[in-house]
Amino acid sequence: MNSAATATIPTATFLGEQTIGVEVIFQLLYKEFRQSTKASEQNCHDVATRITTEVYRICSESKRIQASGAVENSAMTLARHRLQQCQRYYQLGSNRGRVELHSTLSAIIYRYINPPQRQLSYQGRLTIIEDFLQSFYLEALNAFRRENQLGTTYRPQSLLELAEYMAFTERYGKRRIPLPGRQQQLIILRAQTFSQQQPPETSVDIEQASEGSSGDGDGSWEEPAVHQLRSTMATQPEPEPEEDTLRSVVITELMSYLEQKQQSDCADYFSLRLKDLSTQEIETILNLTPRQRDYLQQRFKYHLIRFALLHRWELVHEWLEASLQTNLGLTPQQWEAYTSQLDEKQRSLLDLKQQGQPDEKIAKTLGLSMAQLQKRWFKILEQAWEIRNSLVSGSGASTHE
Repeated sequence: MNSAATATIPTATFLGEQTIGVEVIFQLLYKEFRQSTKASEQNCHDVATRITTEVYRICSESKRIQASGAVENSAMTLARHRLQQCQRYYQLGSNRGRVELHSTLSAIIYRYINPPQRQLSYQGRLTIIEDFLQSFYLEALNAFRRENQLGTTYRPQSLLELAEYMAFTERYGKRRIPLPGRQQQLIILRAQTFSQQQPPETSVDIEQASEGSSGDGDGSWEEPAVHQLRSTMATQPEPEPEEDTLRSVVITELMSYLEQKQQSDCADYFSLRLKDLSTQEIETILNLTPRQRDYLQQRFKYHLIRFALLHRWELVHEWLEASLQTNLGLTPQQWEAYTSQLDEKQRSLLDLKQQGQPDEKIAKTLGLSMAQLQKRWFKILEQAWEIRNSLVSGSGASTHE
């Protein structure tokens, strides 16, 4: 028997402890894909691994499932549901599967696509829906890459991978976002924002994008909509991976810091920013006026700076590749100009920090209290931060969060 057939999912820790359920679910998915598809062993292994990992991530993060006392049963039920979705799109094939996905999502958002000050015909609304869904497919692909820790160049190659992606896209669009007193599907929020941003005087004409191509369609994903998707991916800059380990640590630490400072509303705002929601969507979810949202944003930025330059400066600067070992991310010319503007005590503090001296010893050497030391160090990092940001923006310190 080939090694791929006997391969197991890499040992992982879920739900706070190792569990045999991980292997059981992986083997179920792997065998089902081998029996119901023509995909290669490695292909089946990879898809089964991703689904298993996703299932246990959901179960570990769900308070309802954790409180149920039946985590393994919930994981198995969820895994079977994922399996059935994937098999359904695989059986439909690339052409019919795309049509089915497109129809499902179109039906959800149809009545929400209504640009202001415009009376759309049925066909006019369909063309705008087509335009919106092309960008949504790209968003879903990027989300799929992030959540499965795939490279920024990953795209479905085999029919099984395509089925996996289409099933994910349907679930991604149907995700529930909490709103005051209710929940709303993610794709509806996206559609409402897209519709509101349509210029009232502009006529959207993309009928050619909604024309399918002939052929069996099962060999590759070659529909016109996907040509447009790939074209967009080629011309737009790829987002940085969001599931990087160090970045995740920074996010977790910042959330914990905000909770310690009793800034739960700032934590809520930050969590919505991480989901790439628009300003309008954030205001709706948090039930804020634009003025209130702006005030909350400024308060969050204050705590973000305190966190980045004082509370966990070493972690943040390591993530930004701007540690002391790399001269705080400055070029040799910038570093020379930067250090020349520091006063004598600041330069001494910086030298001692680069030597790895503990704060208590540095404070004693410089004759400073710990509070004075932290204040001076904050200022030193802030000046370097401003220089780095001015390099990126090209003009002065950046105001971007």
